[in-house]
Amino acid sequence: MKRVLLIGGSGRLGTAIRQRWKNCEIAAPPRGDLDLTDGRRLRAAIEGFRPDVLVNAAAFHDVDRCEEDPERALAVNAAAVGAAARQARDCGAVFITISTDYVFDGQTGAPYGEDSFPHPISVYGVSKLAGEQLVEALHMRAFVVRTCGLYGEAGGGRERTSLIDRALSARPGEPPLAVVSDVVASPTFAGHLADALAGLIETDSYGLYHAVNAGPVSWYEFVREAVAQAGGGAAVEPISSRERKTAAARPRYSALRNAKLDRLGIVMPTWRAGISAYLGGTVR
Repeated sequence: MKRVLLIGGSGRLGTAIRQRWKNCEIAAPPRGDLDLTDGRRLRAAIEGFRPDVLVNAAAFHDVDRCEEDPERALAVNAAAVGAAARQARDCGAVFITISTDYVFDGQTGAPYGEDSFPHPISVYGVSKLAGEQLVEALHMRAFVVRTCGLYGEAGGGRERTSLIDRALSARPGEPPLAVVSDVVASPTFAGHLADALAGLIETDSYGLYHAVNAGPVSWYEFVREAVAQAGGGAAVEPISSRERKTAAARPRYSALRNAKLDRLGIVMPTWRAGISAYLGGTVR
């Protein structure tokens, strides 16, 4: 049984890992006891628990706030990730950290593979790419896993409400939910990402991976499908990304390909199946 120390255990991915990694002994201290940026407490937690695997599921992922506070973005998403990776290496643990589709600029119009050249256009994307590079420079037993548009249950109450939850929680008579129709991504159910990570840690194929629900889709079509599968929710109207003013630039096309996962035989379900799994259905 693997011993897993989980940072960010109350977020969407952390909650899914705690629920689905049944063959592991998991320690997931609350943020007040173990913050990613507190190297002293992290070292004490590692020395006390002696994990086989250290999972970093924490981040400063408010994309617009990262533009306003780039120092914090780099401290949390880059420097602290590199420091955590070094501590994992020093104690002999495998390290897993989660990165993002926002390391790309969205100019290709086709899903990005692991060998695609990154070119972030926001502070958030820059900070996450820097975190990737700090881990990769250590040449250690580590998995750097990019994902996209994560949704799912969150246990700690700190996560911002996801787009799918806003759509499904709408009450009759509420104004339509405006969703961009010209931004294409790979929205991913946290449970499916947790399953893929569980498969990865059973291998020694360390490196950079993409792990998303398969198939590119616009956010508008994604939300429409979620409402259709749920049998009710918000009325949805399409808008252009130009109508949505945000502090941070966002890639217009950031769908990812799971090329390396596929070669390992770890197959991610489709984005429609991700919605179904979240709703408790059976769509494949």
